[in-house]
Amino acid sequence: MTATRNLGFVAAAATLLSAAPLSAIFERWTWLIQAVIAVAVVAGAAALTRLVRAPLWGQVLGMLAGLVLALTWIFPSGGELVAFVPTPATFAHFGELVGASVQDMRSYGVKVPDAKPLLFVSALGIGGVAVVVDVLAVGLRRPALAGLPMLAIYSVPVAVYVDSVPAVPFVVGTAGYLWLLVADNVDRVRRFGRRFTGDGRGVDVWESSPLAAAGRRLAVVGVALAVVLPLAVPGMTGGLLDTLGSGAGNGTGRAGQGGNPSKVDLFARLSGELNQSEVVEMVKVTTTEPSPFYLRFGVLDKLRADGFRMGDPTGQPVTRGLPDPTRAGEGVEQQQHRATVEVTKNFPMPLLPVYGEPVRTEELGGNWLYDSALQVIYSNRDNARDKRYSFDYVRSAYSPAALRRAPSLPADHPVRVQQTETPPVSQVDTLVSDLIQGKRTDYDKVRAIYDYFSSDNGFTYSLTTKGGTSGQDIVNFLSNKAGFCQQYAAAMAWLVRAAGIPARVVLGFTNGTGRTGEGYVLTNRNLHAWTEVYFDGMGWVPFDATPAYGVQGSARSAWAPDTDAPESVTPEAGTPSDPGENGPSAEAAGPDPADRETDAGLAIGAGDPTRQAPAWPWWTAGALLLLILLAVPALRRVALRRRRGTRVAAAPQATMVDAGTGRDGVERTIVVGVDPARARADAHAAWDELLDTLVDYRVRVDRTETPRATAERLATDALTEDVSAAAAARLLGRAEERARYARDPLAGEELNPALRSVRGVLAGRADRRTRLLATVLPPSVLLRWRTAVSDTSSRVVATTGAARYRLLRWNPRRLLASRSGH
Repeated sequence: MTATRNLGFVAAAATLLSAAPLSAIFERWTWLIQAVIAVAVVAGAAALTRLVRAPLWGQVLGMLAGLVLALTWIFPSGGELVAFVPTPATFAHFGELVGASVQDMRSYGVKVPDAKPLLFVSALGIGGVAVVVDVLAVGLRRPALAGLPMLAIYSVPVAVYVDSVPAVPFVVGTAGYLWLLVADNVDRVRRFGRRFTGDGRGVDVWESSPLAAAGRRLAVVGVALAVVLPLAVPGMTGGLLDTLGSGAGNGTGRAGQGGNPSKVDLFARLSGELNQSEVVEMVKVTTTEPSPFYLRFGVLDKLRADGFRMGDPTGQPVTRGLPDPTRAGEGVEQQQHRATVEVTKNFPMPLLPVYGEPVRTEELGGNWLYDSALQVIYSNRDNARDKRYSFDYVRSAYSPAALRRAPSLPADHPVRVQQTETPPVSQVDTLVSDLIQGKRTDYDKVRAIYDYFSSDNGFTYSLTTKGGTSGQDIVNFLSNKAGFCQQYAAAMAWLVRAAGIPARVVLGFTNGTGRTGEGYVLTNRNLHAWTEVYFDGMGWVPFDATPAYGVQGSARSAWAPDTDAPESVTPEAGTPSDPGENGPSAEAAGPDPADRETDAGLAIGAGDPTRQAPAWPWWTAGALLLLILLAVPALRRVALRRRRGTRVAAAPQATMVDAGTGRDGVERTIVVGVDPARARADAHAAWDELLDTLVDYRVRVDRTETPRATAERLATDALTEDVSAAAAARLLGRAEERARYARDPLAGEELNPALRSVRGVLAGRADRRTRLLATVLPPSVLLRWRTAVSDTSSRVVATTGAARYRLLRWNPRRLLASRSGH
């Protein structure tokens, strides 16, 4: 039973270690605390069911019941009995959490905050894995199969970080799995009895066999190869050779920080950042342009039934030069400007924020590529975190007349074929047909759709609706006519595509509250989405359909003016507009002031940034608590040694009186002035301290030996180089022998100096690791604790077995039979 309990503990610990990859998913460590509680309850339930010798199916039911109780206590619904007993309302609450987790998975980007639905799913999943691992490793004794459910946990970050899975969590999870295998193997070996070497010497538990030592070395080498090999082989994502790849600049290519940009759900990342209550600084930018347009970093050009997604970007390194975007023509004005961007650690995206059409970059290495079709700078091996770079770009402005002159693309044009695909939604097709009826040019059609998203048609900016780009979401948005930037951008792009004109969604940053002395400081509140429409000969032209009063730093242009402003007011191209510019007339034309939240309010609880308590006190308290827990064995050993040493040092000196020679010729002495019981206790304390010292310094201890034999073996094997220490060991053995077997114990000898002499020699001959463990984690204390736990468990098992035996012997029919006999 002891081995089974130990293996159950190892199975629970291995499950928690295998959950280490989830640290790459969550921002904080709340999930780990809840997982520890769930796994601990499952392990405790498993141990209790085994104490009563329940069958395997009973153990499974007990663990599942424990998991339910733990989840009920962690995620209460308010209708529980005694705080942790579930009710039907509890299970209904669990179902709501599971349903809400699906929406959160779509709304949040990595890393996710402590959303209760996601925390519930993680605790439920880890607890379920703990049940399966316990059944496989302890119930069925198939620990190798336990790696499959552990691998299921590791697949979660693999699905998120497709090309850049962190290596450290893999090592931690592997260590837990190897620990489980080793624990099971040790238990199997122990069943054969005590181990011996070839010369008959007994082998202690801490001495590994040559085969076990070789297995451990192979395991370490295998894990190292599994982690290092993908980093070193060319062609594998995040490889070491890729890190040292060609190209000048400061690209680091750190493993685990890049990733395929097309695998990142940009809409989910946008929603996750905008729904944070805390204002987080992301980008600092300076530019020579007086009134720049939006800083962009991502393009969503693939429209499916579930919404807009980013396609696979293709391009060449920015170090090889960028294409020339110069376009000549009447009504087209282009100016070149220069900008410097500094990205903080809060923007770990494989995409770089840039303006418009970049023509030259600086301080970027060959890891960064430019896709001229999407007009984005991306990397498969690096990310934007802590990057600082400069670039030249071209700002293009168009007159409405020039856009009207742009001809429609041929039906077989690649851009039109790829960027006009839409899922069949009859409500959208009907609306578009009505809006573009009678419009002959592409620009007039786009303006009709753009002007439709105005307050005159009932559209308002609102934070009370959730974003979405699926077919059902767009119908709801067009019916409710209330939403924020994400919905406006996706809806306009969808409607323009339905009109047969190429369109896509762009993500980036607005100019915020305006330019400061050092440029623009952009936060997560400045994240924004808008639409780009393709015109033949002009390229991709931006249109921002989101109401200007809802966007801090909104940029409007002559070809896409503010539809809610008075017609007499026509903003200059690229001139930022805000509610203060439009004056009372704009307020009269716009929606109710209660709905006039800005993009800064896209986070729930907008307004002043929420001041969160600093986290360092909790980390400090946790570190101190951990240090105290680690110091408990050492403190216990010091206290025990001091108590024994004080007792032995305080022993009174005995007076030896010669009693002469007996009839058998043996000289006899009489101890005068010493309490025999006190002398025996002192000898026992000194001997116990010697045995604990031997255990601490890994010297073999055989409890079946007599004190004289143990002392003699110690003197001849370990203390041969120091005669005084050997004599001290023999003295301690003689004192213990007299205390055990003689009528008169040994007295008048200095036992404490003898202990110090033996301890000093043993410490001098031990290696550094042994000395460190003897000081920090004394094996004698740990062995005593294990023995105490084992004895307590044995008593509990014996008591439980006796009670169970009595209950089984009791039979109500006997009582009825005895009564009927009378």
